Amino acid sequence: MKIAILSFEDIGKSATREELRLAAAARELGYSAKIFRVDKCQLVYDPNHPCVLYDGKIFPQYDVLIPRPTVLRNVDLQIAIIKQFQLTGMPVVNTFHAISRAKNKLRTMQILDHYGIPIPKTIVVRDLKYVNNEILKQVHGPPVILKTPFGSYGSGVVIAESKRAVVSALNFLWKENKINIILLQEYMKESRGKDVRVFVIGGKVIAAMVRSAAKGEFRSNIELGGEGEKTRLSQREEKVAIAATKALKLEVAGVDIIRSRKGPMVLEVNANPGFKTLEEVTGINIAKYIIEYAVRKAKRLKQEKEEAAL
Repeated sequence: MKIAILSFEDIGKSATREELRLAAAARELGYSAKIFRVDKCQLVYDPNHPCVLYDGKIFPQYDVLIPRPTVLRNVDLQIAIIKQFQLTGMPVVNTFHAISRAKNKLRTMQILDHYGIPIPKTIVVRDLKYVNNEILKQVHGPPVILKTPFGSYGSGVVIAESKRAVVSALNFLWKENKINIILLQEYMKESRGKDVRVFVIGGKVIAAMVRSAAKGEFRSNIELGGEGEKTRLSQREEKVAIAATKALKLEVAGVDIIRSRKGPMVLEVNANPGFKTLEEVTGINIAKYIIEYAVRKAKRLKQEKEEAAL
């Protein structure tokens, strides 16, 4: 079994810790693994033979691809290469459409809301004239959380303590992100800078931890100085996390849940979740679970293809 890991890191940057962990875990399980870089890939659109080139040569034959799309802008454009691999017949974990949904916070909220998965009340605005007292009351604010449609590791997320702060923050976010679409989201005071990261693979919860924000910070992201601590999930929390990943059709996901007075609510679903701290605080080999799932998918699809040819 040959496993390809696709890195989206910028030119000049080395592979991420998670990418290296995946490659090492694959080799420990007796598989061949290699990290490929997006910047070295070329897409060939040809009715007779659509393919991907790597350093100008046909991409080598691999049994399954695990993309790690660390992209925040022009997402559909940047991850089109994942769809190209799918069109060549290579099994991929996660798929293009699933990643596209999860990377777009607005689309994520639409899908979760449609399937009745609990989320904080959220309103999307495109013009400052609609940011009035009535709108803020709709999300029980201020304070209120403001989010850009795209973002990761806590970027593009701010808290505004007053209407004036909301307007000021919106002006800043719109200018910085060059997009006039912002999500106003209910702020859960009882969270006290904490949320729960739930790691789901193949429709099963593998591990979970509570993330606590650093002093003076409301965002609990580890990249912003937050700390992780192993936790046990309730049945309801597990059910909500699994439902969220299934709604977005993600096979590997990090679901961020807040423990509110109304029960667990989904804040975000990550298609490219980091797992360094999660492995450290739980002792669970997340990379191994991802590789094992990818191998099972590759074998299943190969068997289905063989059976269809009979």
